[in-house]
Amino acid sequence: MDSETTLQDLKNEVKKFCEERDWDKYHNPKDLSIGIITEASELLEHFRFKSEDEAKAFLDDEIKKEAISDELADILFFVLRLAQKYDIDLAISVSRKLEKNKKKYPIEKSKGSNKKYTEFD
Repeated sequence: MDSETTLQDLKNEVKKFCEERDWDKYHNPKDLSIGIITEASELLEHFRFKSEDEAKAFLDDEIKKEAISDELADILFFVLRLAQKYDIDLAISVSRKLEKNKKKYPIEKSKGSNKKYTEFD
């Protein structure tokens, strides 16, 4: 459960899984990054050519929702593995990035807007 499992717990599980299979030799930064984008593409494939309503309805179907959940897990697996192998603290990274984004996207300019920060007046 999300509320009971830490990122470090997940990193440890992924590390153990990969080491038991002797996959370290395949998990360089390039190939792990490729894995992230490949799995993200597989997630996107479920929603291609779907309207917003169709995409939301997709998640109301338990079988289809499980397929989405599996793709998210695949993406997270590669993110966790990259972070674990190359000593990236994801909690610190997310906090730091949120602080940067607070500056790029101040509430008074970004609230209710989907503009990129470079488009603000």
